[in-house]
Amino acid sequence: MIKKFINYCKACYDELAHKVTWPSRKELTQSAVVVLSASLIIAVVVWLMDVVFKAVMSSVYPN
Repeated sequence: MIKKFINYCKACYDELAHKVTWPSRKELTQSAVVVLSASLIIAVVVWLMDVVFKAVMSSVYPN
């Protein structure tokens, strides 16, 4: 049982160290910028929908 676990850990290390292709710093930075930009765009769209919905509801249900 312990031998299987040790072999599993060695196989995981071997795969992570030698078989996985890690992104370069430039690729990682570009991906982060894309994710940040998309998040900001989605946040603005949701905010605009909230403002419009609030305006519509205020006209339907005035104080």
